[in-house]
Amino acid sequence: MGNNFRSGCPVASTLDIVGDKWSLLIIRDMLLQGKKTFKEFSTSPEGIAPGILSSRLKWLEENELISKQKLPDNQKENIYLLTEKGIELAPVITEIILWSDKNLRKQNADMYSIAEAGFHQDKSQVTEGIQNNYRQLVRETLS
Repeated sequence: MGNNFRSGCPVASTLDIVGDKWSLLIIRDMLLQGKKTFKEFSTSPEGIAPGILSSRLKWLEENELISKQKLPDNQKENIYLLTEKGIELAPVITEIILWSDKNLRKQNADMYSIAEAGFHQDKSQVTEGIQNNYRQLVRETLS
């Protein structure tokens, strides 16, 4: 992994890794929906093309946000799991969800209800719950 950064700015550096149109959606699907396989990511409503999905998964792996491995009982299919570095993006996802609900709901009548997803609680508790649920999913997947 070479130097992937345009500048020393922390915001720009983060965007150099996850600022494309798809990376945070893949991470969202992993954190909130427990998606692990290429096929599962392909079913997201945003409709990511297979070539782009493959490229983004590789990029996220190269930047150590996800790992690619095989299931202990299925050595044929690749699964993708967030690393701790990737799990630590949960607060970013939470803040984007809250900002979007507050500022874009009028523009997007089809936006999902965040209350139904548990986001009506304290955001730090929501974020911690998302992270802990994901860590439990990883433990169950790998055991």
